[in-house]
Amino acid sequence: MRKGDTLKVTRLDRLSRSVLHLVTLGVDLRERNVGLHVIEQGIDTDTMEGRAMFGMLSVLSELQRELIVANTMDGLASARARGRVGGRRPRLTPEQAALAQALYDARVKTVQQIADLFGVPRSTVYGHLKGDTVLRQLKEAGEVVVGMRGWGFVCRDWPTGPE
Repeated sequence: MRKGDTLKVTRLDRLSRSVLHLVTLGVDLRERNVGLHVIEQGIDTDTMEGRAMFGMLSVLSELQRELIVANTMDGLASARARGRVGGRRPRLTPEQAALAQALYDARVKTVQQIADLFGVPRSTVYGHLKGDTVLRQLKEAGEVVVGMRGWGFVCRDWPTGPE
């Protein structure tokens, strides 16, 4: 924006999520001689009253946002207390997950075959398998597992230690 321009926004909360950012933005606009016009609140920073109103409403906007966050957290806690669980539903039912675990433990099918059986990707099957089972089978097969944050990398023919 150039000197003398005016930035128009519908509401103050559309411009920023925190008072610090609003104040910083207000100072930056003032230094560049750019006006700010908030349509719904009737704020025009070209006037002294508009600048004062901008400061007061920016504080109230952050208060409102914090109240919304607090109410959301209270609602989630209340839902959890009633036994409600948020998030995405599992792709496999508990029976399917148990069958997948049994097929994997018995080494009847590979993870890809189990995934094809249920029509899901391999990552879904791995998500439902017990982690210690996967690592144990890889170690029994003599494979070295190097993992980072849940991602496993299988390296074949690496020495597993002094023999």
